[in-house]
Amino acid sequence: MAPKQRDLYPPADVVDSGLLRLDSLHTMYWETAGNPAGQPAVFLHGGPGAGASSDHRRFFDPRHYRIIVYDQRGSGRSRPIAETRDNTTQHLIADMERLRAHLGVERWLVFGGSWGSTLALAYAQSHPERVTALVLRGVFLCRKSEVDWFLYGMRTIFPEAWERFSSFLPEAERGDLLAAYHARLMDPDPSVHLPAARAWSSYEGACSTLLPSPETIAAFGRDRMALSLARLEAHYFVNSVFLEKNALLDNTHRIAETPGHIVQGRYDIVCPIASAYDLHRRWPRARLSVIPDAGHSAMEPGVRRALVAATEDCKGME
Repeated sequence: MAPKQRDLYPPADVVDSGLLRLDSLHTMYWETAGNPAGQPAVFLHGGPGAGASSDHRRFFDPRHYRIIVYDQRGSGRSRPIAETRDNTTQHLIADMERLRAHLGVERWLVFGGSWGSTLALAYAQSHPERVTALVLRGVFLCRKSEVDWFLYGMRTIFPEAWERFSSFLPEAERGDLLAAYHARLMDPDPSVHLPAARAWSSYEGACSTLLPSPETIAAFGRDRMALSLARLEAHYFVNSVFLEKNALLDNTHRIAETPGHIVQGRYDIVCPIASAYDLHRRWPRARLSVIPDAGHSAMEPGVRRALVAATEDCKGME
């Protein structure tokens, strides 16, 4: 991969943006940046529910790529915020196809981290003919073991953060954290769902970086972000992410000929390296880059450089 040491590109101005009506309930925010005639690349944010930001355009060379960024159902600038009705993995895959057609794109590079890697894989396995290459970071394969790790296992590394997360609930409800949080997050009363959302989202933020990052924790704790992230994550988790058991690994044969890059922090606690390694073993066309001094966040220095190097390597894959 080259250039190996390049960091993020400077911010690219939005060229076009809009709201795309998806159905009677949901409307998607989208934007494009970079070269309008360039190689199409779409960025899939994490969560589900985290939403996209201007920094997400910076993984792509704006002189070369037509950079497409959007907010998934219930997230960011899409409407309505934190809405779980008609919000499944299958809906999100269909939304990508609707956006692709709306923008007149035949095939695109698909880039996703954390939940974005989940959606990228699910989309590519459903529509391999539309994907030129995949760039994945912090792989999440939706297995029960991974959800259980998030809810309980991370306490082995971040006991203080987990204690704050679990002790938000009454002791009698701590045996099933997901059910207890889900009930509160779905409550229509903001005095019930907002404190629960802050507790859930702040827990994830606290575990997302190798070194402590007060800025990350603060961003995860803001009300709008916290609510959409926590509510949608809990919604997807209680529904087994709307995928069959082990579906993303079992269907890797559908992307056997699709080139890809997997970028993984060695000390990613939110999405441990075992998932990236399992995927790589099933999908040998993907290059696995393990960053020795990084956790989960895409914005850690080694991860940033490796992701930019991956998009550089994907130039011309049309």
